[in-house]
Amino acid sequence: MYSADEIIAQLNDLAEIDRELVRKAYVFAAEAHKDNKRYSGEPYMTHTAAVGYKLAAMGMGPRTICAGFLHDTIEDTPITSEQIKQEFGEEILFLVEGVTKLSSVRYYGTDRHNESLRKLFVATSQDIRVLIIKLVDRLHNMETLNHVPTEKQERIARETLEIYVPVAHRLGMGKLRKELEDLAFPYVYPEDAKRVIELLTKRYGNAKEILERERKVLQKRLAEVGLRKFQTSFRVKGLYSLYHKLKRKEWDIDAIYDLMAMRIIVDSVEDCYRSLGIVHDLWRPLPQRVKDYIAFPKPNGYQSLHTTVATQSGTILEIQIRTKQMHQDSEFGVASHVFYKPPAVSDTVKQPSMFTSLIPSLFRPFQESIPKESIDKSVSITPHPQKIPRWISQIGQTYNADSKNPTSEFVADAESDFFSNRIFVFTPTGDVVDLPVGASPIDFAYAIHSEVGDHTFGAKVNRKLVSLDTELKNGDIVEIDTRKSAKPSPKWLNFAKTSLARRRIKGTLEQDI
Repeated sequence: MYSADEIIAQLNDLAEIDRELVRKAYVFAAEAHKDNKRYSGEPYMTHTAAVGYKLAAMGMGPRTICAGFLHDTIEDTPITSEQIKQEFGEEILFLVEGVTKLSSVRYYGTDRHNESLRKLFVATSQDIRVLIIKLVDRLHNMETLNHVPTEKQERIARETLEIYVPVAHRLGMGKLRKELEDLAFPYVYPEDAKRVIELLTKRYGNAKEILERERKVLQKRLAEVGLRKFQTSFRVKGLYSLYHKLKRKEWDIDAIYDLMAMRIIVDSVEDCYRSLGIVHDLWRPLPQRVKDYIAFPKPNGYQSLHTTVATQSGTILEIQIRTKQMHQDSEFGVASHVFYKPPAVSDTVKQPSMFTSLIPSLFRPFQESIPKESIDKSVSITPHPQKIPRWISQIGQTYNADSKNPTSEFVADAESDFFSNRIFVFTPTGDVVDLPVGASPIDFAYAIHSEVGDHTFGAKVNRKLVSLDTELKNGDIVEIDTRKSAKPSPKWLNFAKTSLARRRIKGTLEQDI
């Protein structure tokens, strides 16, 4: 079990008052759970200490870590909300109660799954840290799922795949998402998991040896050409991700080119492109396998250069090249912008993301930086919806506890707006708008402002006039022509994809009746 000192050691330059707060919460939680045991027979505090440790390792602040220690006290012990408020203040109580509300999120089939998603978004829409704590709590529970009674294992694992994995993905928390996927996979699809493992073992039973050998070749070449500040690592593709690719490739593992990947982390964007040239000079790139997610990031904010190469030994490798900040964002997503941990000395000079600098605050779904003082120094908590991903704020506000919108409508909106494949399109001034695949200029107009949408008269895509039902593509530059006399047409509902646009169109049409 992690000690309080081991957890505190994960945080740099922690003020003494915050050290004492973390220790106090640790001791308080241990006392509250002293009579509780886990299915494994271990003290319950092993779980809450593990949650606190993982949060600290992610760089979360002391109050978030305290809430991690205390997240089960209200539900599982005699401790009351009033006691937590008295001992630790309103902010920590707010976080603990938020996580407690999410304890009712369960997967019991489609309808209740849908309602669980609604609860999750509404609770999270007030403070993103609530969801981060819950995701970390779920990760440790999945790591110890083998101790849970067999009859509960599949439900918990399926709940993880159906509810928490998609949310972690949308938040850009790649490391946590992959861990959750691979932990849940064998419990939900046991036969498929066995088949994937057998195929992978047969194809690359010595994958780590191969990767280590090729990494030494790469490191030597990077050093030879004068690139000094770099880090390299490697990985074998996650089982669950591989499972989905195998299904698309009719289980032909030879048709999958990213089974083994190597990562290069450098100091600047310029070094990313320089490293790409070095890699292509060292190893032959495969045609049409170069992807520039730095110039065109993924909708969850992911940035990196990807290329697939064939080495001299015949090994096919995917190479990922990114800066330290891009790597941090890729691993922790939205959590990397709620950091308490100050940068290390070697990281004090950060290159701002090229993409971040382009996005105005209105359209910055995963780039918000929450000021440290608003998280770690306040004595009370006031929800700040603008400081969390805009899509969570929107869905939380639209489908709150008093919402009259049916659950089925919520699910349709969630699937189309938030869990669908996404595209980036640009305004003429370079601002970026995140839309679902299949979106039209009408969706773009309403994403800009409801008044722009209501008075849309025409549209240009890449400086050419197009019809309003044109399907937008990633990277398109869209310009909307408005007229005061223009108003929504019932036809717009046939090609509007986003729930925001559809609701506004329907509302305006109903007013005109």
